[in-house]
Amino acid sequence: MKKILLFSVFNCLGVYGFCQTKDETAIKQLLEKESATWRSGDIKGHADCWYVKPYSRILVSTGDSTVLDVPPELMINPPANIMGKGGTSINSDYRMSVSSNNAWVSHNEESTAADGKKSYSYEIRILEKINGDWKLVGQSIHIYKPR
Repeated sequence: MKKILLFSVFNCLGVYGFCQTKDETAIKQLLEKESATWRSGDIKGHADCWYVKPYSRILVSTGDSTVLDVPPELMINPPANIMGKGGTSINSDYRMSVSSNNAWVSHNEESTAADGKKSYSYEIRILEKINGDWKLVGQSIHIYKPR
């Protein structure tokens, strides 16, 4: 009886661990896609990463005491002149909490513009699983200069 109980407990923990890893992988892939589609100018691909809700919010602190309250609709229908300027980004130090159909993620981003200029940010992303797919519903970006 004890063996059956222990097997059941370890089996449940294994399934939970796999699901958590699967969600974490899907979320990281979404965040990488969102970064790449913004830089490449892929409006449809970028919009597919987002799902704007009535409570969606995007806040950006620029490092010079300015905070921008960006309308979330810009993520799904941006003016052509604000995206697609090229460059690359590297996300690192992912930390996340996934609970059912909700998740929050923090990570660091190092962006390199097409001209080679680098910028750095700490980012907090809020996600929801919509129709089985993870979507961004909000974010907070804090731009900083490394010391």
